[in-house]
Amino acid sequence: MSAHAAARAVDALRRGWPVSIQGTDGTLKLLAIETADPVRLAAFDPEASAGVLLSAGRAATLKLANQREAAAPDSPVWIERVPWLDFDTATALADPQFDLATPLKGPFRAAPLEAPDAAEAAMRLARVAGLLPAFFAIGGDDADAITPADIDAHEDADRLRIVGRARLPVEGAEETEIVAFRTDEMPGEHVALLIGQPDGTPPLVRLHSECLTGDVLGSLKCDCGPQLRAAIARIEESGWGVLLYLRQEGRGIGLINKLRAYALQDQGFDTVDANTRLGFAVDARNFAVAGRMLALLGQRTVRLLTNNPDKVAALEAAGIAVAERVPHKLPANPHNERYLATKRDRTGHQF
Repeated sequence: MSAHAAARAVDALRRGWPVSIQGTDGTLKLLAIETADPVRLAAFDPEASAGVLLSAGRAATLKLANQREAAAPDSPVWIERVPWLDFDTATALADPQFDLATPLKGPFRAAPLEAPDAAEAAMRLARVAGLLPAFFAIGGDDADAITPADIDAHEDADRLRIVGRARLPVEGAEETEIVAFRTDEMPGEHVALLIGQPDGTPPLVRLHSECLTGDVLGSLKCDCGPQLRAAIARIEESGWGVLLYLRQEGRGIGLINKLRAYALQDQGFDTVDANTRLGFAVDARNFAVAGRMLALLGQRTVRLLTNNPDKVAALEAAGIAVAERVPHKLPANPHNERYLATKRDRTGHQF
């Protein structure tokens, strides 16, 4: 298996080039709908025979998946190619933002998956690339195909390593060190802020996922910016601790897909339904990354500043003992009240 191979495939998808995935049950040649165009499609599929591979969450929205399939929104569904399924129609199928503009689609029919193992890997690869999980797909052999194991290697948290560190006084915590982590293929870096000095007690730790709109631009749609600043203050007050800043924007679906989810929220969907309509899991983050970062910092027992029990479970699964869960509650504003209620009522956050 090769993480480099998966990184090359991600780059190809983002450039609008085709890729192939070889699973245990066959090989699929894939062209991402989001980055393709009619000319690329004609070159990829001159016979106009390629099916469309969608996520079950998206297919369920289009009434093309049964309830069992829809229960796993990031699982694949194969849509048969028909003469009227051209590039523009495929784009309307792929992106739920266009549903109000193009309400009538079809008729289309879901068919048995070709190469299910490769199809499932394609959904994961789209998420890693930050693209909509929607492809034109053709079965066939390809000597340059990547494998699901290559994608596993690309996401393997154990490959993270420390690549740099320096003193960094920050607002609210002047005695702070920043530590950067990455793998060879990562386009960005995860970072840790080490606040204060170890005193023999478990550090107060906050796992904060990157949020450009909240952390930097001051978005009121979420509570990320206030949570970040409050976490630094809480760690400073506690004496010492670690803030992990994880490059997993939009609960792991990327900035562009997060903005698509925002557009769906403006149409009336909550954050859970918006993610699943896009075809992603409710939460696609990899908290094993946080466990690896803490292990590299020598911190195997922590007090975790969170309202999310899933973070506790994920750290413990990664070999980090959570001695205490410390609630992290902040007041709502008129723009994020529904968002916070959704986190409480649909994703199990405990405030």
